[in-house]
Amino acid sequence: MKDIAHPIDRALLDDWQRGFPVVPRPFAALATAIGTSETDVLTRLADLQESGHVTRVGATCAPNTLSASTLAAVAVPENQVEKVAAIINEDPGVNHSYEREDQWNIWFVATGPDRDAVNASLERIAGRTGLRVLDLRLKQPFNIDLGFKMNGKAAPVTHSSPRSLDQSAIREGDKELMSILTTGMPLVPAPYAVVADQLLRTEQEVITRIRALSDAGILSRFGVIVRHRKLGWKSNAMVVWNVPEGRIYEAGTQLAALPGVTLCYERRPVAGVWPYRLYCMIHAQSREDALAVLDNAKALPALSNVDHKVLFSTRCFRQTGAMIARSKEAAI
Repeated sequence: MKDIAHPIDRALLDDWQRGFPVVPRPFAALATAIGTSETDVLTRLADLQESGHVTRVGATCAPNTLSASTLAAVAVPENQVEKVAAIINEDPGVNHSYEREDQWNIWFVATGPDRDAVNASLERIAGRTGLRVLDLRLKQPFNIDLGFKMNGKAAPVTHSSPRSLDQSAIREGDKELMSILTTGMPLVPAPYAVVADQLLRTEQEVITRIRALSDAGILSRFGVIVRHRKLGWKSNAMVVWNVPEGRIYEAGTQLAALPGVTLCYERRPVAGVWPYRLYCMIHAQSREDALAVLDNAKALPALSNVDHKVLFSTRCFRQTGAMIARSKEAAI
């Protein structure tokens, strides 16, 4: 693990990217498991956040459940990349943006409390940049449980098929709760009590809702969210595959189960412009390692001789939690 020498720091990053305790004193529970004090855990997490190794301690929300999102791309002249990236990142709905090696060279995720908000975000960006924006909506996830093992290997895939979601579990107030959790919890001994105060609810109500949303698959991951580039995972390749619609499920399930593939999903193509339906992410510590994973992917029966593109990222412009509640609704 790059730049992380102390075994307690390594344990915090390696063992707690998911499965964060949902109890009144969660950091004390971490301390007991690791063999240190609650104060030490809080101090170390604050330091790791300050140094940029950790973005937040919080949650990720299953796509298009409590909120809406889409992957988007624009083709920008090389001499305008920084200018256009700044315009994109000014939009409040954008939570991730990258430069990639392709004609379509700036990629971003637009999020919002509903699809209308996402559409408005894309329209604002198209209007302000004067560029066509590709709207590449998610159709089917195969593996979206991203995590990184700090021992030098990508975290194993935990779901080779989409995790079941129970949207009937959603209750009033869950958007506001998840908005706080995806932004990041306060690093204090009783964080759920602080969250409860912000929402004018009780600590037990907050704990009960977090457990319910996790059981329902709405809260997809809860724990320490790391900056993988800072930890040495600097080779990030998005691979897009021109798989016929009727073969997507077969190809997606094979690809999601391949070691080294960290994300895998189907997205809607754009007729005449972008024919690719199947996407996967490969996060590696070197370009050579990423291409070795790609070679294994190309050897899969369902992907043999399938046209594809490899888009390595060259810069990360933005990486934050998704927008779930509208600004006027958000609790923080």
